[in-house]
Amino acid sequence: QVQLVESGGGLVQAGGSLRLSCAASGSIFSINRMGWYRQVPGKQRELVATITSGGSTNYADSVKGRFTASIDNAKNTVYLRMNSLKPEDTAVYYCNADLSVNYGGSQRQLRYWGQGTQVTVSS
Repeated sequence: QVQLVESGGGLVQAGGSLRLSCAASGSIFSINRMGWYRQVPGKQRELVATITSGGSTNYADSVKGRFTASIDNAKNTVYLRMNSLKPEDTAVYYCNADLSVNYGGSQRQLRYWGQGTQVTVSS
């Protein structure tokens, strides 16, 4: 069974920084892509950043130049460094992973989500 465990959320003042981590564990053959999404109450979950196992990244326009995604393939872990945080970055951040896994004895390409971690930026 594959799990994603997130850490690093919390409360920070505007202009501050946080680093989120997400570690994937279980019967994983390889990582295709991992990333971060965020959601505030009453709104749809939105893309923040994604990164492939090869290091190619994609960012939402709202975080470009402030957030940096990185990946450690050996640890099956993705990170999100968030600098110059703004109150509008306040949300629950969810880790997302597209993985090649052992599923019932067969290799499958599956998508997983973490449980979410709260990031609150005060003004």
